[in-house]
Amino acid sequence: MKAPVQELMGLFDLEQLENNLFRGQSEANGQRSVFGGLVAGQALLAASRTVDDTRPVHSLHAYFLRPGDFNIPIVYDVDRIRDGKSFTTRRVNAIQHGRPIFSLAVSYQVAEEGVSHQAPMPEVPGPEGLESDEAIRLKLVDRLPEQYRQDFLTERPVEFRPVTPQDSISSEPKAPIREVWFRVVDRIDANPMTQRALLAYCSDFGLMGTAMLPHGMNFWQPNVQCASIDHAMWFHDDFRIDEWLLYRSDSPFAGGSRGLNFGSIYRQDGTLVASVAQEGLMRLHPSDSPAE
Repeated sequence: MKAPVQELMGLFDLEQLENNLFRGQSEANGQRSVFGGLVAGQALLAASRTVDDTRPVHSLHAYFLRPGDFNIPIVYDVDRIRDGKSFTTRRVNAIQHGRPIFSLAVSYQVAEEGVSHQAPMPEVPGPEGLESDEAIRLKLVDRLPEQYRQDFLTERPVEFRPVTPQDSISSEPKAPIREVWFRVVDRIDANPMTQRALLAYCSDFGLMGTAMLPHGMNFWQPNVQCASIDHAMWFHDDFRIDEWLLYRSDSPFAGGSRGLNFGSIYRQDGTLVASVAQEGLMRLHPSDSPAE
């Protein structure tokens, strides 16, 4: 297994401290705080460890409360809210320094048959032949401030191939739409519960940036302050996180220093496997304006 993937799977190997208490390791990834997708994925996995595997997760709703400290582990306190005939509900608080940094509500359901429909997958080129995010980052790195360059080029456990490559450092306004293929870069042996926790992790990559596109904002501008506020997911079908998935996101609204983003995740065969929604803080300091 490639080293970045091995490290990722280590982050999703939670330590059980008590019946409803789990501990996960955090990591620095060039941001000022713990990556929100990691906290969401670990919290979902902690909740799922208290639920029978015959009841897969179908939805989660979360709030990011405080920046996470990547120098210490995160403790996940699971509250077993309800175990019903068809549905199971859990609440999770992620705790550091004695205070909650993240709150999650998650629902599980026994498998049932029913009517079905889905939005069709966008007609886009497949991932084969598309330029990788790694190759695109190599072209851009010289334009970044020195302090960001090492983390910008660090080998990642998840590979991204944008359908339409964009200059993520440019301040040129763009349409608030992103379409990107992604997968974990090595084969992994993980149960469906862990697969869904890893999808929650991946779902936070780039989503908030969709709302920033029309305004020429990016994460490396010193006058831009951005952070995830909340995150919601609905799981529709099975998938493998080490096989190509298409992530299409769009932003219908930004205002009040917040941007709203929606996402749809498809398997290569066109099956919609998950839907995502997120609102994020995207504060532009008034004394400045976006710049290269």
